[in-house]
Amino acid sequence: MDQRIIDLYDEYTHAPLPRRVFLERLTLLAGGAAGIPAILSQIEPNYALAAQVPENDPGIDAAMTGYPGPAGTVKAYRAAPKGLGKAPAVIVIHENRGLNPYVQDVARRVAKAGFVALAPDLLSPLGGTPADPDQARDLIAKLDRAAVVKDLQAAMTALRADTAVTGKVGAVGFCWGGGMVNQLAVAAPDLDAGVAFYGPIPEPAQAAAIKAPLLLHYAGLDQRINAGIPAYDEALKKAGVKHEIFMYEGVNHAFHNDTSAERFDKAAADLAWDRTIAFLKSALA
Repeated sequence: MDQRIIDLYDEYTHAPLPRRVFLERLTLLAGGAAGIPAILSQIEPNYALAAQVPENDPGIDAAMTGYPGPAGTVKAYRAAPKGLGKAPAVIVIHENRGLNPYVQDVARRVAKAGFVALAPDLLSPLGGTPADPDQARDLIAKLDRAAVVKDLQAAMTALRADTAVTGKVGAVGFCWGGGMVNQLAVAAPDLDAGVAFYGPIPEPAQAAAIKAPLLLHYAGLDQRINAGIPAYDEALKKAGVKHEIFMYEGVNHAFHNDTSAERFDKAAADLAWDRTIAFLKSALA
């Protein structure tokens, strides 16, 4: 697919652009309206594909739940391995499309790897994640970032009180959620590990507050996010923060999201996931 189309879709989902403007510009790039449905089927999420680990997998328990946040109950999806006794915990932080089937599947993958996974619906204060991903994107823009961080800190508290959890808590996030991993690491010195997939970068000066080891994954074609990497890397080094950065060349933002056929890159996604699980097992042991 023409990279300009993928870049336009990234602008649409993150700037964001109104859908009408997106479709007008997409029609120009495609040379007409006839091919638009086929293009959309390749770049927009198809949640029917989000089932690497079935909900009824016999090795895990998975269900919607909730935990107390500063402003009320935060809805969440919890997945935990069966028969392991206590396990470390991982907060799974969603993209700017909310707690959708892809994120729930990621939580189940985390549970299959031996962790108690908790995926908060950070749109809970606004009624929860709607079925329409564009509505979810618009609602995400209305959230107060400081309040979101407090809801994530409340998730840490809830997990440490969970009788199935050892007390160790890490976080993994994607896109907007990757940025929130960075923000949580800044705000919560007791976070035990953080993994950010192509997440927006905090102000470099904030790096001095980070205590958790970080694993940072980036997409080679993601110019929007990548522009801030050098300054963040330098600030983390200066602050003595243990961290590792991996750049996956030739792949797009959201390369881990297997519900978007055109942006998903299996080789990069598998490698980044293997690195993530190995890192979490080491950091949360």
